[in-house]
Amino acid sequence: MMDRQTVGAMVGGLVVSSARVSGAVGASRAAGAALSGHSAAPWAGPLATMDAALHAGNVVAATKAWHDAYGAALGSRRWEGFADLADAALRMGRASGSPNAGVPRARDLYLCALFRARDAGALDGVLRVADAFEALGDRDVTRHAAKMAERLAGRDPSPELRQRLAALH
Repeated sequence: MMDRQTVGAMVGGLVVSSARVSGAVGASRAAGAALSGHSAAPWAGPLATMDAALHAGNVVAATKAWHDAYGAALGSRRWEGFADLADAALRMGRASGSPNAGVPRARDLYLCALFRARDAGALDGVLRVADAFEALGDRDVTRHAAKMAERLAGRDPSPELRQRLAALH
């Protein structure tokens, strides 16, 4: 079993080493997904493995599974993967005993998810990420995401959507 300081250092290492994973794994997964036409979330399995490893206290296995999920999300080019990875980075930080350890990486991933969702015209994605930034206490990004959502919603959003957007401003 590792102590909290070691776990915190490993979580911090996710930030540095995830860039190394992105190239080769992302490209090969993207090619595989394009050939198979598979639309399921390819990062879901590795994130479930990460959560199980965290529950068992196996930080090394959790970190490896997170990297596998990162490669799968990168290869999919979908906003949902980046949002799910950001959520997972926060869980890794909490498991380390340093909840803030996962916040910088989560912010980066949420930003990627936000712009991918906007570019895909995914109102639900923009709203999900806006909620995540609000939970992080980042009012500036929350307001920008709300403005993106307003543009995606068009001229006549539903009353429920208007109320939700007003709460984000």
